[in-house]
Amino acid sequence: MKPLPTEYIRQTRENYEKLGFEPYQWFHADTDPAFAAVKKPLSESKLGMISTAGTYVHGQVAYYYKDDTSIRSISRNTPISELRFSHIMENYLIEARQDPCTVFPIEALAQLQSEGVIGELADDYLSCMGGIYSKQRVRTELIPNLEAAVEDQQLDLLLLVPL
Repeated sequence: MKPLPTEYIRQTRENYEKLGFEPYQWFHADTDPAFAAVKKPLSESKLGMISTAGTYVHGQVAYYYKDDTSIRSISRNTPISELRFSHIMENYLIEARQDPCTVFPIEALAQLQSEGVIGELADDYLSCMGGIYSKQRVRTELIPNLEAAVEDQQLDLLLLVPL
């Protein structure tokens, strides 16, 4: 028996249809990710973050609504009041605009570092738009750019915050 789609899936299909796009095809990896054991305690680790909520800083270019594979670097010291959101699924951003930390937990990470739970935070967090229609562009543009940006930060751990 096939499981029923979640409300999110139905809404995504309807939103893409309203925008005149072909039906959304969900992306999934061909294999499960390899398990990676943590090499040192969180309190000694450098942590970075990627959010797929289309987060950007006031003054940066907003994300385009269709197949924008660009990424934004956002300083960990950015005031919450300067965070903005642009995403193909605008209706999912109502709460994010009311409380940006729901999809970009910049304050919680700073608090965890100040309490010694996290050893060090990346200087910049990364953001992209998670609603990219082209699987090909995700594989050939977005993922390589994110991998390069993450590698440059020399992180021990990475927090992914999906929208």
